[in-house]
Amino acid sequence: MSEATDWIRKNEIVEVECLIHDMNGVLRGKVLPVEKFLKALDGAALYIPTSALLVCADGRYSGAVDEGFATSDPDMLLVPDLDTLCAAPDITPPRAFVLADACYPADQPWSALPRILLKSVLALYSQKGWRAVVAPELEFYLTAPNPDPRDALTAPVATNGRRENSQHPYDIEALEWFEPVLRKIYDHCAIAGVPVDTLTHETGTAQLEINLIHGDPLKLADNVVMFKRIARKAAARSGAHATFMAKPIDDQAGSSMHLHVSVVDMAGETLFADRQGDDTPMFRHFMGGLQKYVPETMPLIAPNVNSYRRIGPTLSAPANVEWSHDNRSCGLRVPKAGRDARRVENRLPGADANPYLAIAATLLCGYLGVAERLQRAPEALGNAYLAKSTLPRNLAQALERLAACAPMRSLLGEEFFQTFARVKQQELDAFERIVTPWEREHLLLKT
Repeated sequence: MSEATDWIRKNEIVEVECLIHDMNGVLRGKVLPVEKFLKALDGAALYIPTSALLVCADGRYSGAVDEGFATSDPDMLLVPDLDTLCAAPDITPPRAFVLADACYPADQPWSALPRILLKSVLALYSQKGWRAVVAPELEFYLTAPNPDPRDALTAPVATNGRRENSQHPYDIEALEWFEPVLRKIYDHCAIAGVPVDTLTHETGTAQLEINLIHGDPLKLADNVVMFKRIARKAAARSGAHATFMAKPIDDQAGSSMHLHVSVVDMAGETLFADRQGDDTPMFRHFMGGLQKYVPETMPLIAPNVNSYRRIGPTLSAPANVEWSHDNRSCGLRVPKAGRDARRVENRLPGADANPYLAIAATLLCGYLGVAERLQRAPEALGNAYLAKSTLPRNLAQALERLAACAPMRSLLGEEFFQTFARVKQQELDAFERIVTPWEREHLLLKT
């Protein structure tokens, strides 16, 4: 607390955004005068209504399974995590960000909160003497402003005076066309302490990918949440939008959040490769767990109706849980790396996924594989896009399979599962009531 207070005074912070994410990873919270925030650090309570964390993607309150709880809409105690306190870039007067957890009742963390769920998964690992290491690769599009959501998205005008209309994967000059917004993103990430690594131009028009430096899963999930806020703001300052929607543009590549995952012991020694550099039984079981349980946990890594438009055997978006070495047609890839960097890349999560849930789900699938001593399938060779898909084809199927998966549901906990499922089911119900332009185009005058 004293360090946080000193940092706030030194940086002349005037306001603090106390941020908490909901089921969809959307940041909600309050902007506090700095003196009120400091009083909270000294014991004064900060509250937020329960309903703020039970909001669907369309802004509607999903309610709660317990009707009395839903009607009373009790307050939850906000508990700022001072490890996340950082400067808010490009905001005047000087402002800070801090991520918070929620407690309900006031003396215990609310188990339905995705950030709390990830903490509980990491505690499971710690009990085994394991420590997970993750590295997200996050794709997103820059687009021109889209005031009418019924209109198709277009690329923004680049520094060369033109809009991208063709693919430029890994094109350095094409990357430079978006230098103003990219420079803002890099500079703002540096101010906020979000460590970014490689930046590339991806397959789609004005589609980019940022790699975050590997590390602790909770910290990396925090960084993904903060990066999205920074990227959207930087793009807006440059007259564009940044979108992390899984499939925002017809006939263009979707946007993923590939997760590189490894497990080490408490001394930092890899548990995925032995002294000779061969895969350990634990690594094989971990992979077996991913193959068995990822299809049952898809709502956590593909959480929206749009997510399933991205998943298909095209444009580096596999629809399978095959595994192989350095083969991007597989849903589970073992990258080229030395013994100490032995890891699996889960290529199925979308950029739209809540990072806390996508990471928690991946770790839980591997955990169950080790606990159940599951064997991985034989390595897929050649074009795994041709492999039969075992994944749900849409959100409705995915929710049904998650509900029926007793081992995963037990680890998630009923409070989280019921809360999450209610939000997602209400979103699905709302979507299915919408008549689409495709239906009006092809059915209105022909059926």
